[in-house]
Amino acid sequence: MADRLKNKTAIVFGAGSAGPGWGNGKAAAVLYAREGAAVACVDLDVAAAEETAGIITNEGGRAIAIAADVTKLASIEDAVAQARDAFGAITVLHNNVGVTHMAGPVELDEVRFQQSVDLNLGSVYRTAKAVIPQMLEAGGGAIVNISSLAAMRWTGYPYFAYYATKAAVNQATVAIAIQYAGQGIRANCVVPGLIDTPLIYKQISSQYASAEEMVSARNAALPGGKMGDAWDIAHAALFLVSDEAKFINGVCLPVDGGQSCTVPVPH
Repeated sequence: MADRLKNKTAIVFGAGSAGPGWGNGKAAAVLYAREGAAVACVDLDVAAAEETAGIITNEGGRAIAIAADVTKLASIEDAVAQARDAFGAITVLHNNVGVTHMAGPVELDEVRFQQSVDLNLGSVYRTAKAVIPQMLEAGGGAIVNISSLAAMRWTGYPYFAYYATKAAVNQATVAIAIQYAGQGIRANCVVPGLIDTPLIYKQISSQYASAEEMVSARNAALPGGKMGDAWDIAHAALFLVSDEAKFINGVCLPVDGGQSCTVPVPH
């Protein structure tokens, strides 16, 4: 175990995985712990949070599992209070929740549109509202929000609300970063491209004839010919919340194998 986050308390919203394997939040929570942080693993699915916390404690780290609904401020405040009671003031906030509804503005009903806003963007607002006061009290902290390449580019999927809300997450991160820079708080985004995690098999695979076709098409869309994985996102997040990134603030960092640098090549 290293010590890049020694004496830090991290709270990871979306710390569970959507299925067997490594989701982005799960990998980040485990990596934070391996680098010395005490980690509050928060997820709507408490069993998923418990799995992540169990991995950490089995490796000799410190972690607790907490169930919370990021669309409800009271639920987030309760999770934050539990984390503080267990480990002290929170100095690392990691937001890793999101939902994709496959529909354009014409097909998308208002209920699902509002769900996207409440979950994808509202979670950033509510967690910041609950955690920033602790960071101010502690003299500073670091926030990392997990956005998406969809915030910056058309990715080929018809998910209007996801594009819109993830773009808002990017600018919300900038707003937090600049407002609180003078008080020792940094905020940055990780912007994943095409990542092979359990979530894509639940939320993306419906756009393809089979999971195998999905994987093949996503791999083919990348300059290097292969999707990234959850650890690529976790390592980027670790760097951004560590003191090594103390002069990095308000950045939206693509972790996408260079996809954001390309334009589709006609065949």
